[in-house]
Amino acid sequence: MNVRIESVHFKTDEKLIAYIENKLSKLDKYFDKIIDAHVILKLENSGKVKDKVIEVRLAIPGNDIFASETQKTFESATDIVTDTLKRLLIKRKEKMRA
Repeated sequence: MNVRIESVHFKTDEKLIAYIENKLSKLDKYFDKIIDAHVILKLENSGKVKDKVIEVRLAIPGNDIFASETQKTFESATDIVTDTLKRLLIKRKEKMRA
């Protein structure tokens, strides 16, 4: 799976990129036809504590799958987004079998 990571108005460090790629690569266990993942990292300027936003769009045959999460850190947001994507991929795989 090809992972493209975009950060809006800031520079991401290599550890965060490696963390995101590692988490997303584990999704291949649940759905093996993932073409690529497009990740957008943003900082929200709302004055709230939770200001780190991650959006992930998985390109798969048929319709793409999208998930977004806002948390205090990009790592915790990545964990929640990958869990959401895992559930969505399992649901999509079940629909394909039926």
